[in-house]
Formats: sequence, structure tokens, C-alpha cells
Amino acid sequence: MNGPSFVLSAFVVTWLTASLRLAGPVLLAALGETFAEQSGVLNVGIEGTMLLGALASFLVSFYSGMIWASLIAAVLAGIAANLFLAWMYVTIRANQVVSGLVFNVFAVGVASTVYRKAMGDSALPESIAMFQPLHIPGLTRIPILGPVLFGQTILFYATLLLACIAYFILFKTNLGLALRASGENPAAAASAGISVARMRYLGTLISGAGAGMAGGYLVLAQVGLFRESIVSGQGFIALGIVIFGRWNPLKAAVAAMVFGACDALQLSLQIFGSHVPSQLLLALPYIVTILAISGLFGGKAVQPAALMVPYDRE
Repeated sequence: MNGPSFVLSAFVVTWLTASLRLAGPVLLAALGETFAEQSGVLNVGIEGTMLLGALASFLVSFYSGMIWASLIAAVLAGIAANLFLAWMYVTIRANQVVSGLVFNVFAVGVASTVYRKAMGDSALPESIAMFQPLHIPGLTRIPILGPVLFGQTILFYATLLLACIAYFILFKTNLGLALRASGENPAAAASAGISVARMRYLGTLISGAGAGMAGGYLVLAQVGLFRESIVSGQGFIALGIVIFGRWNPLKAAVAAMVFGACDALQLSLQIFGSHVPSQLLLALPYIVTILAISGLFGGKAVQPAALMVPYDRE
């Protein structure tokens, strides 16, 4: 293989491998958010939930060294945080956007305080054990596609499996039908004997579990340490992915791959050298997400009819 071809091949492999790796966390958060929005709740608080999940996974891994327990801790932290959010959204019927944004700010303060108390004010960043790429024997030797598709961590493959499970639950089960009915026509759902409040609580808690796990994914499979800026807007990107994916888990998986490819492209171009301004490259995934939400890709999306509409059975 001559020089230019080798460089091109290395660039493509690096780019595509990073694309899938970066797609994992936002896809997890988007899968959970899909359940929330299908039930009628816009959970803007997934950004803060991801941060709390990242903190929980880091601390459990740092003190116990058990990676799977750390991931479970992230999920539980996400559920616990979103139990409060569900109470605000469904029971109190507070404005969902405002409540979610305030929660995100609150989560940053909590995470910062807990981290400093646990690690000490003067503690330097500490690394932890991480999930390693599997490198499936034989398959990773396939040119280009081998290391891209078969050299990811087990969390990536688990995330793809969860996307399929989420699709089955939402569109092939009575539970999914009840959830979607609560987001489309809560009055009709209630007349059919469905507890709209229960469905919306469930959707929000599933959203919290997905966002918490996404935060754990960031720490345990990508970064290996905790910092307050670790999420960096990926929760808001997940909100865009839900719209881009038309509230469908499988389409959301494709949308997450597109975001991952854009995010990885700017990293790969910087690694291999590029004359494009770095600020423009950093903005690329966010620009693509905005264009997708605006309806330029695939037409204008139609959201669940009762999304963000509080329901009072009285």
C-alpha cells in the first residue's frame, strides 16, 4: 500500500471507529428520552442527569474497582434524580422546560460539591478502570470494517441491543401502546383505563435510567475520569437526536451515528492536520443537529400531540 492510500485508510478507520464510539452515550440518552417524550414529557433535565450518572459511576469505580457495579450506580443515580423531575413534571405540573433547565444547573452544583468532598479540594484528576475494546478474534482483521465494527467496547453493542428492545417495547407491546397513547391523547387513554400519570412517571424514569447510563458510558468507556464539563451539551444533542429520529429508537440510532460521525470528523481532521479553523470543526456536530431539528433533513418532524401538555384528570 503506497503512502497516500495508507494515510487515507488510516484516516477512514480512525474516523469511523471514533464515530461509533462517540455515538454510544448520546444514543443511550436519546433512547430514554424517546420513552419520556412518547408519554408526553419533555425531559430537558437529561443533561444534568448524565452528569450525575457520570459522577456516580466514577466514585463507585474509584472506591470499589468494580466496573459493572459502577454502571449500575449510574443507572440508579439517573432514576433517583428523575423521580424528582417526574414529580415536578407530572404531579406538580411545573413548566417542563424551565424545571429541566433549573435542574441541570442544580446538578452541576451538586456534582461539583460531592466530587470535591469525596476526592478532597486539592485532589488531582484520578483515572479509573475502563471497559476495553473487545477486538473480536478474526473479525477485527477484516480490512477497514473489521476494527471499526468489531473493536468496540461491550457497552456499544449493549446500546445497539437496547435500541432494538426499546423499539419492540414501544411499538409491539401493550405497555408501549399505553405510553404512546398518554403522549398523543391522554384523555382518551384515561377513558380506556390507562393511568396517564403512571405512564408519564414511567417514561421519565426510563429517561433517567438511559441518561444516567449514558453518563456512566462517558466515564467508563471514553474518558476514565470525572470533570464537571464531561457532558458538554450531549444531553441537549440527545434531545435533537430524538427529533431527528422521529421518536423512533431505531431511527434515533441512525441519527446518533450521524452525530458521532460529525463529532469524530472534527477530531480526526485535527489529528491528521487540517487548514479548516478548529472552531468551525468543533461546531460541526452542533450545526448538523440544528439543521436536522429544523426539518432540512427528512422533512419536518411531527411530535406527540400532547407533548409538554399537563394532564389533569379532573
